[in-house]
Amino acid sequence: MAVPDFQAFMRPILEKIDDGNPHRLSELYQRLAAFFALTPEDLEELLPSGKQAKYHNRILWAKFHLDRAGLLTTPARGVLQITELGRDFLKRYPQHIGMRELQTVPAYAEFIRRNRTPAQVEPVPGALPAELSVGLAPAEQMDALYAELNTSLAEELLTQVSALSPSQFERLVVEVLVAMGYGGSVRDAGQALGRSGDNGIDGLIKQDPLGLDRIYLQAKRWQNTVHSPEIRTFSGSLTYHKAAKGVFITTSTFSEGARATAGQIGNIILLDGHALSRLMIEYGVGVLTRETYQIRRVDLEYFEEL
Repeated sequence: MAVPDFQAFMRPILEKIDDGNPHRLSELYQRLAAFFALTPEDLEELLPSGKQAKYHNRILWAKFHLDRAGLLTTPARGVLQITELGRDFLKRYPQHIGMRELQTVPAYAEFIRRNRTPAQVEPVPGALPAELSVGLAPAEQMDALYAELNTSLAEELLTQVSALSPSQFERLVVEVLVAMGYGGSVRDAGQALGRSGDNGIDGLIKQDPLGLDRIYLQAKRWQNTVHSPEIRTFSGSLTYHKAAKGVFITTSTFSEGARATAGQIGNIILLDGHALSRLMIEYGVGVLTRETYQIRRVDLEYFEEL
């Protein structure tokens, strides 16, 4: 099964610590995984940011809200212990404990009210705020929104790139390569490139200042899919130019056969239009940073050392 939303973990967490003893969070990770019959693949699934396991993140957010409501305490770092209120909730709500139930605790309801942004519409009685009703922890919502914005931006970039003239496309490819650390300066990289006459460009890019390690480049501003014959021809060009590595860039896509051929050859990297647009985002080519948000968290080690 997929990893449940963070509210689904609330009652099972309280059930696992119902004996009143302190329990380590690492122990709960294992017991909850068994409870939900999660597979190794489920446990390894990461947030869109790729920095944390989705499973761990959702348990931590469930713990955070249970703590805010006073249903458990953390007597030591990484340790949980149920409270009398937590035991009372287990009896009062035998099927499910979620944020709707936690809002029966006045202190928790006040916490939710304080953290609602002014722009949000006041919810109907008994309903959850919009940002809390989707089953995603706040960090996941931020990651999901970031991924969605980047996907939309990548599509918009690809549309713009596909409409470039051959000379404009050449300059773009050069700037991306230089931003990634290849070719030295834009001037050096640009001198190494020359149009091939078929809406594509070919060139040798120096990977080191002396040019001892060279990368052969082919970039095609195409609408059609690139197939195996183009990859084999490109491989022959690598040999002719005595280049050990090659990068084939296209604004379109590669067929499965083309990818298989590149894999068999072993020294050719394929970048399709979507990969090119994501590199432009990652290295800041053709994009602007409109806003920067710093997401901070409590430094627990700081308070332990006071």
